[in-house]
Amino acid sequence: MVRVYLGLILLLFSCSTEKTFAGRPGLPNGQWRAVLQRKDGHSIVFNFESKDSAGKKVLYIRNAAERLLVDNIGYQGDSVLIRLPFFESQLRAVVTPEGNLRGVWLKRGADNYQVMPFEAAYNNAQRFAAGSGVPKGVAGRWRAVFRSARNEDSSLRVGEFQQEGDRVTGTFLDPTGDFRYLEGVMDGDSLRLSCFDGGHAFYFTARLEEDGKLSGGQYFSGAAGYETWTAVKDASAALPDEFTLTKWNKDAGPLAFTFKDIGGRMVSLSEKRFSGKVVLIQIMGSWCPNCMDETRFLSAFYNEYHPKGVEIIGLAYERTTDFARSQASLRSFQQRFQVKYPMLITGVAVGDPRRAEKTLPQLQEIVGFPTTIFLDKTGKISRIHTGFSGPGTGNHYEEQQQEIRQTVDELLKN
Repeated sequence: MVRVYLGLILLLFSCSTEKTFAGRPGLPNGQWRAVLQRKDGHSIVFNFESKDSAGKKVLYIRNAAERLLVDNIGYQGDSVLIRLPFFESQLRAVVTPEGNLRGVWLKRGADNYQVMPFEAAYNNAQRFAAGSGVPKGVAGRWRAVFRSARNEDSSLRVGEFQQEGDRVTGTFLDPTGDFRYLEGVMDGDSLRLSCFDGGHAFYFTARLEEDGKLSGGQYFSGAAGYETWTAVKDASAALPDEFTLTKWNKDAGPLAFTFKDIGGRMVSLSEKRFSGKVVLIQIMGSWCPNCMDETRFLSAFYNEYHPKGVEIIGLAYERTTDFARSQASLRSFQQRFQVKYPMLITGVAVGDPRRAEKTLPQLQEIVGFPTTIFLDKTGKISRIHTGFSGPGTGNHYEEQQQEIRQTVDELLKN
């Protein structure tokens, strides 16, 4: 199926002629309702806006309060290629006679492509159709249990939702981060939420029962991901302390490693510029949505704290061991967030079960992405924070920033 879609879309582009379509220089400005089609019929909906900016066409993918800028858009004949800023991902489509888009979403994996049919309707800002039922209230904090398709594994998450009329926004917090900005509706007793950030596509459904529980929940991810979930309202619902999840050998000496930076130069933690400094080691990957949120924060944090004697090093675990491919993905990531601290390519794939042993043997394992290691001025591990709750989590995001600042301030004093 992947080869079929790729073949069709490449043929579509090769047969096009160089011209503007429908007499217009690219996409018309306005709102779009986009749909990623799954084989099981559970389509994942999102919205974007096209507009002119600084003499060129750009898009803003919309999820609740987030506006994700997409500024790499190309045209060929009646076709459009939208290169998404992260995740080695793109939308390829033709313009239909009605002025809509029809094509595919391509997301590159370690050794293949995920391909999903894609459509977008022009001049449509709606995400989900407004329901006829009076919306029940779902705002608040929820203790949610997700189960795999075979009910073999379960995981605890915390849902936090805000509601105005039938519009619902919020997210699910996970031990390693969150599901970023979710947006949807409450249609009577039926909840629907979705998100698309260029690399990840989510769709959640559930029903609010008379006893106040959310039941029959379904979670659809990408082309085939599927879990079920239930939730109970619980104002005190909480996840494990993020500073307790990653274990390390506390008897070991100072941390040590040497890897290539994006430019190919070898960088070692033993270099003089890191000596006697408080150093944060950011374990991350350009494929990781929560790493995107953390990098945005750390980039600004570095500008503020570097003059105080703080260094940050990003350690990237990419999808493959191909340095050139990792270099290209990470460079785009670095440029988008204006990262001034060094970002190193470990050369170990994120899917390698021995990734910690090969790169940071003092750690028992790398539990999740991102993970931040706090080194004291002697180079020894002081604390390790697993995950990152992004701005879509509201107060959790603010509290986490404060906790990171307090940790660093304490290390600077010693």
